[in-house]
Amino acid sequence: MSISLSLTVNGKPVTAQIEPHTLLVQFLREQMRLTGTHVGCDTAQCGACTVHLNGRAVKSCNTLAVQCEGMTVTTIEGLAAEHGNGNGAMHPMQAAFRECHGLQCGFCTPGMVMSATALATDKPGLTEADVRANLDGNLCRCTGYHNIVKAVLAGAEGMQAAAAQPAAAA
Repeated sequence: MSISLSLTVNGKPVTAQIEPHTLLVQFLREQMRLTGTHVGCDTAQCGACTVHLNGRAVKSCNTLAVQCEGMTVTTIEGLAAEHGNGNGAMHPMQAAFRECHGLQCGFCTPGMVMSATALATDKPGLTEADVRANLDGNLCRCTGYHNIVKAVLAGAEGMQAAAAQPAAAA
């Protein structure tokens, strides 16, 4: 028995038929073909599947797609556009991960970036201790944490600078 699901994904309205037990990560990867959201552990421990649900970072491997009815989902593919960057440039957090070498194999990176952007939005003035404490639900098997922390702090600064630009131009 399939059911109808209507939500917004990366700024676009979506209606789809899904099975009631479909996880959000399955819906995004298999039906929407948004494969930047990774499946790492299937137990909400690693954070590779993190997306934004109504602006909040959630692990999509333990969220039923039907729970997202009427909500807004942003994946790594839609992050730059969500923040008003329609010119194809990266979101400041994505750019910081690249510049600070905050990735190695890249598997954890989408989830790290999604968690980091939510953290930087919710907690301006991040410290290294804040980043280390709040990204504890995201695992990097390559042990790149030092550069990930540097990237999150730089990305948070970039997000603040980007947010201040329209006010300075006005």
